[in-house]
Amino acid sequence: MPARRRGASRAPEVCEPPQVRKSLETVPLPIWNELLIGVEMLYLRVSPVYWGLGVPPGDGSGVVVIPGFLMNDLYLTEFRSWINRLGYKAYFSGIGLNADCPNLLIQYKLNATIQKAYKETGRKVHLVGHSLGGVIARAAASQMPARVASVISMGSPFRGVSLHSAVLRAAQLVRGQILQRHEKGVVLPACYTAACTCNFLESLAVKLPKSVSQTAIYTKSDGIVDWRVCQTGDAGCDFEVSATHIGMAFNPIVFDLVAHRLAGKTPAWALAAKPGNA
Repeated sequence: MPARRRGASRAPEVCEPPQVRKSLETVPLPIWNELLIGVEMLYLRVSPVYWGLGVPPGDGSGVVVIPGFLMNDLYLTEFRSWINRLGYKAYFSGIGLNADCPNLLIQYKLNATIQKAYKETGRKVHLVGHSLGGVIARAAASQMPARVASVISMGSPFRGVSLHSAVLRAAQLVRGQILQRHEKGVVLPACYTAACTCNFLESLAVKLPKSVSQTAIYTKSDGIVDWRVCQTGDAGCDFEVSATHIGMAFNPIVFDLVAHRLAGKTPAWALAAKPGNA
């Protein structure tokens, strides 16, 4: 993994809305890479950033952390504890298991958490989402920009559903359960597909206002999601890291980047990696 360097300030960039593909794709991804998550967790424990060293301190703002597909808030416990150590106030997303209609998760659960964080801290809220959680965070920010300061996504497929075949099969099973669980009219027939016309997907196509900063973290070693659909398309907002898909929630490089972006900054190593800065 690349060495972490001291951060450098930089004004938050304004990102254009991603162009979402209306299709489902399976991609031959190196899913075996995900076995390296143990290495990432080990590096995290010995990294200074884990203890809040060498990264910008928090300002007391609320940070709502949103889990990925088929996961709940529990696996992000360590990540939230770290957010608290930085000086922010971390919040559970409150969405439960991320295996339901994203539109309903936002409308009936996540929005309430964002409102709570905003009220308790008196500040705009940061949203940090892992995998599908990042897509949900982006949609929620679009729907309530007056309450959101920034959105940070980690391995989140904004531009289409382009996944490893095993994950896509799991998503199709979840889609079937969603349609069975909810009465007709509660969810649309195309729910949990890229062709759905609900507020969730429509929100992704809307440009975020200048007041909301966006960061999209991706890895070309992703064994779950095609990294090409995890970018906004704006080089100022997209950041490549050395990580696995699952391991982004435990990776010290990602932690370093998240800490800087929450503070409206960009670490020096990330600036140097941008095109034209080599």
